[in-house]
Amino acid sequence: MKNIEDINRESVKRILSKKKLPEFFSGDTIKIGVKISEGKRERIQYFEGVCIAKKNRDINSSFTVRKISFGEGVERTFALYSSIIDSVKVVRSGKVRRAKLYYLRDRKGKSARIAEKVKKKIGIDISAQPVEPEKKVVSIAKEETKTEKKRETSIAQKKTDTKTNDKK
Repeated sequence: MKNIEDINRESVKRILSKKKLPEFFSGDTIKIGVKISEGKRERIQYFEGVCIAKKNRDINSSFTVRKISFGEGVERTFALYSSIIDSVKVVRSGKVRRAKLYYLRDRKGKSARIAEKVKKKIGIDISAQPVEPEKKVVSIAKEETKTEKKRETSIAQKKTDTKTNDKK
């Protein structure tokens, strides 16, 4: 017989094969596309806010998002593998030192801000192919020859103009 944990792990794998969920943590500003059904129609409504808590428990994983709407704090808890979640997008990563950011409930304005985590890239991207600069060099050389020809013709015209002026 299968254990309940094994069944949960298999169902998580099946859900992740159908939809892609990015890796996010508490402190990140995320945008969640929530499916809303109104009668026969179904639409997607976006809920954007700061993730203040995340609970990782296989199929029971959830996260809480907080936003300020018309001066009032609104929190919403989502089941991570729920069918109502259409998409999750990380807008910006936050630099925090806590797993649960419940202290943001008491704060307003500038004190409720979270510093942005800067991601540094070190090294060279191997997958990028080198660009051949020959095409650019050729076009520059053509432009240089055109300008040189223009100079030569303008100098020749000046010489002929001065000769004609001297004859007069």
